[in-house]
Amino acid sequence: MPPERIACFVDGFNLYHALARLRRPHLKWLDLAALMQKYIRPRSQRMERIYHFSAFADWLPAARRRHHAYVAALEARGVTVVMGKFKSKDRWCPRCARSWRGHEEKETDVNLAIGMLDGAYRDEFEHALLVSRDSDLVPAIRLMRVRFPEKGLTLVAPPLAGHSVEMIEHVTAKTKMTLRQLEQSLLPAEIRNAEGKVIATRPAEYAPP
Repeated sequence: MPPERIACFVDGFNLYHALARLRRPHLKWLDLAALMQKYIRPRSQRMERIYHFSAFADWLPAARRRHHAYVAALEARGVTVVMGKFKSKDRWCPRCARSWRGHEEKETDVNLAIGMLDGAYRDEFEHALLVSRDSDLVPAIRLMRVRFPEKGLTLVAPPLAGHSVEMIEHVTAKTKMTLRQLEQSLLPAEIRNAEGKVIATRPAEYAPP
């Protein structure tokens, strides 16, 4: 019997903010390809694709620089990165009578929902891993389970974040990331391509303690 084909869909911002709350910056230099292998059974399952959904914060130069390096590293590890965008938005505080220019992330959850459904319809996987606790994804999860009841769906909660109650009732399994798994799944300081050329370097802010 051929191994069960697995596809992984990672909500980049959900995972990033969970990592930020740990106050261990080196964990942000995370090797998703290595980490996701920890949630499959190597003898009976095979990782086919890993998708990472995010967006660049263009108004924050330092953060954008780190993010660009991370995207290059992920792509070198075979991860498909799908980028959304941020939209500028005027905000107003009625209490302090103050206005400011804010930014709102757009498209990431929609891109993830579409990507997961498209993968199911194209029969790219028999089982999906979903890294998120964003309940806005429930309609997409519900539709996938209705249209493809034979396909499994495991919900992977970001570290110390717990599962969304609204999401777990629609999945076939659930698990959680642990600090040990994260520590064991870090990218090297330099990422090289097949020719040995350095294509991404770990930001100094993400150096291990």
